[in-house]
Amino acid sequence: MMNRRTMMVSMAAFAGLTACSKFKSYSGPPVTEIFVFKENRKMYLMHHQTALREFDVNLGFAPYGHKQQRGDGRTPEGTYRVDRRNPDSAYHLSVGLDYPNALDRKIAKECGVKPGGDIFIHGGPTEARDRNKPDWTAGCVAVTNREIEDIYAMVREGTPVHVVPAANAPEVAVPPGTPTPLEEVAPEVLIAHGRMADPALPPVGGAPLSGFGTEVLSTSNAPVAPASVYGSLYPLR
Repeated sequence: MMNRRTMMVSMAAFAGLTACSKFKSYSGPPVTEIFVFKENRKMYLMHHQTALREFDVNLGFAPYGHKQQRGDGRTPEGTYRVDRRNPDSAYHLSVGLDYPNALDRKIAKECGVKPGGDIFIHGGPTEARDRNKPDWTAGCVAVTNREIEDIYAMVREGTPVHVVPAANAPEVAVPPGTPTPLEEVAPEVLIAHGRMADPALPPVGGAPLSGFGTEVLSTSNAPVAPASVYGSLYPLR
């Protein structure tokens, strides 16, 4: 649970709902930003310092680390914005993020890869093989169909979405054919753009996560993640 005041949105805030419709209207406090924590697979819809809703989420099939290229199965990290809404999503309903940003595209171009795209917060799986399977998406953030109906009603275009890296990122087996991470292929490019710590330099700020919990952050104009997968604090961007 986030170390903040939490307010569960009353069902009275949702109106105009029919038994057979997936579209709801919402009249509660506006969602000012969204936080997704990879560490514990939690998502919070915030109204300033108050958590309106909390959700359990699934991520991409290679959930740790920032998305770098098409097909890598990673969920992007950092701050993006909701830039579209899809009422005809294959996954019930969805809201899209503006990944890739200019830096994502620049890094991908310098590495000779495509950055990928079509990153959404969406509903549950449609394939039987993905049901009850953790982290089943291609890089998106997934909730249940019932939950995405509420999210779709509550969230508007332009809302910031902060995806906070995990403090502890275990090794995850990926399917055959998954592209080799850019950390292995072109570390110098990631280092040059601040997306990877330079192993030749001493760690910044001492031991990774020293004094920090997995949900210590600021919601000012420059949100700060507890730690990147490389162990140093950095502003989400």
